Amino acid sequence: MFTEVSFEDSLENSLMLSLRSSCPSTILVVEDDVVMRRLLCNAIKLESSLTLAAAFGTVGEALSFLERTPIDLLLTDLGLPDGSGLTVIHRCRRLWPDADIMVITLSSEEEQILACIEAGASGYVLKESAHANILQSILELRAGGSPISPVIARKVLARMRRRPATDSAGAVSDAGLLTRRELAILELIARGGTYARVAQALGLSVGTVQTHVKHIYSKLAVHSRTEAIIEAQRRGLIPMALSRVDLA
Repeated sequence: MFTEVSFEDSLENSLMLSLRSSCPSTILVVEDDVVMRRLLCNAIKLESSLTLAAAFGTVGEALSFLERTPIDLLLTDLGLPDGSGLTVIHRCRRLWPDADIMVITLSSEEEQILACIEAGASGYVLKESAHANILQSILELRAGGSPISPVIARKVLARMRRRPATDSAGAVSDAGLLTRRELAILELIARGGTYARVAQALGLSVGTVQTHVKHIYSKLAVHSRTEAIIEAQRRGLIPMALSRVDLA
């Protein structure tokens, strides 16, 4: 039975157990502001389930590192001295497709946001809110969530509502696009469920959930959880408004 609870409370209670049972996640930080880079690095060092792989201030340094070193998570700014963080996102997605990607930036421009999501970012956090919640956002991302600043979420939803509605022929075609299991998994993820909690709720292994998610990405032609949720809602496959729930 689903019980309405605070998403933040339920997430905090489950994240530590699910993450600490596995090897530490290696993180690459790409941020040119020295103070912000230090804040991100210090937050990572506070958590035993995370390991700081490297921290750089330029696109060039990040690309060179990615070419030779696998990572589990990329934290990147967009405005860097020698280029755009989008270049780093694209390279990370190509070289290490299973890595999580979160953007931490000052930019709330709609086109930048959508470009990052389409490139594979699963999280998008504004720097003004990152100072207080960065560690929680990282843990949420690693547990299968998609941390997004509220103002960013509103922009994405507004953009989605402006897209042309799917015609009747398309709706019939989309109706059978995802299997019942895939729809159930995607809806639970949209409600705030992590891979571990979705697996528990459906009686599956985490690996099986991850395999289903990859199939969902392929069918919807997307590259991240956030993009999958947005596209599924746009197609009418899952409800537009889903409340956060406790899957425990």
